[in-house]
Amino acid sequence: MSISALQTGINGINAGLNSMRRDAQQIAQATTEGSAPTTDQIKPLVNLKQDQRQVEISTQVVKAADETIGSLLDILA
Repeated sequence: MSISALQTGINGINAGLNSMRRDAQQIAQATTEGSAPTTDQIKPLVNLKQDQRQVEISTQVVKAADETIGSLLDILA
């Protein structure tokens, strides 16, 4: 159970980082075009914040799984 939680957390971190890269690229393209901000250009900024939260929360899942595995190992030792 803890191993699957660990894998889920790692997958969440990777997904968040991949989305952050995509959104950062869209932001960079929008700023080089030099036009006034539009809804399409603002959306990647909002998504970037959501991606950040996904990485933070997934990190908490990994920490919890690590602590659980550590506790189980302490009990078994």
